[in-house]
Amino acid sequence: MKLVLLTALGVGGATIIGALIGFIFKKISHKFSDVVLSFAAGVMLAAAVIGLIIPSLENGNKFSLLICIAGVFCGAVCINVADKVVPHLHKLAGKDEESHPEKTQRLNKVLLFVFAIAIHNLPEGIAAGVSFGTGNDTEALIVAGGIALQNIPEGMVIIGPMLAAGMSHKRTLVIASLTGIIEIIGTLLGYFAVSISSAILPFALAFAGGTMLYVISDEMIPETHAHGSERGATYSLLIGFCLMLAVDFLLG
Repeated sequence: MKLVLLTALGVGGATIIGALIGFIFKKISHKFSDVVLSFAAGVMLAAAVIGLIIPSLENGNKFSLLICIAGVFCGAVCINVADKVVPHLHKLAGKDEESHPEKTQRLNKVLLFVFAIAIHNLPEGIAAGVSFGTGNDTEALIVAGGIALQNIPEGMVIIGPMLAAGMSHKRTLVIASLTGIIEIIGTLLGYFAVSISSAILPFALAFAGGTMLYVISDEMIPETHAHGSERGATYSLLIGFCLMLAVDFLLG
């Protein structure tokens, strides 16, 4: 339980670390951001497959393949529904809006943007918590590490828009921290859910894997390929994936 709690704090704290970096470097180049986010996508991709989907198959019964596939799609649909309820992250940046919006409207869009990130953080936290249900702490830490790495650039990018909208530094940090706290709550929820009933573990693992795959495909890869850094982003993703593959092989 101590390891789970420390992991939850690490996963949520990564967003806060990213936010603090965002205060220092208010204007981060798209190229740098894309490379870092792509690396995180590669790490998350490996974590989703190695730490969640494969264990789902290994911990299931004779219907393990069907349960795994159902879990992956249910996880993806869950995030898809969240995207429908909360406007898409890319549309919340205000790129298609008037060049000089009123400050109140601008702040509302920024807060909606942050809220959308918070909504996405909950299933990511659940994925980190569920991964401990297998009893393989190495794989669980790989999953958590992948999510934490993704949270750092995520925390970085939410600072600039809030400051630009006129929000105070103190309030900006509090709101950014809340998005990380949501992930801590999600991690603990995921862990306790599979602790109560091991029967749901295979489905829960696949569900968590599906949420991560959806976020990678729908959010992270399109974002990293939208600013002319496609090649660097692609190689960065491969490096992140292979790094996690090596870690799992050496520690497994």
